[in-house]
Amino acid sequence: MKKIILLILFVVTFSLESCVVRQVASKPNLVVVKKAPRNHQVVVIKKKKYYRWGGKYYRKTRRGYVVVRL
Repeated sequence: MKKIILLILFVVTFSLESCVVRQVASKPNLVVVKKAPRNHQVVVIKKKKYYRWGGKYYRKTRRGYVVVRL
């Protein structure tokens, strides 16, 4: 009798669906600049390199330079 009750509890427990809903945030429109202009400046902030030109700061990635907010 104990085995049957444990089996029923086991089946009921694992057959219920989770109430958690996963929400995926959409990526903002990122602009990737392939090559930095000649007049860029290298800025080090908290031991990380950023590149500055046109009044904006950029971070170097594999695909190019991406705008960051500091």
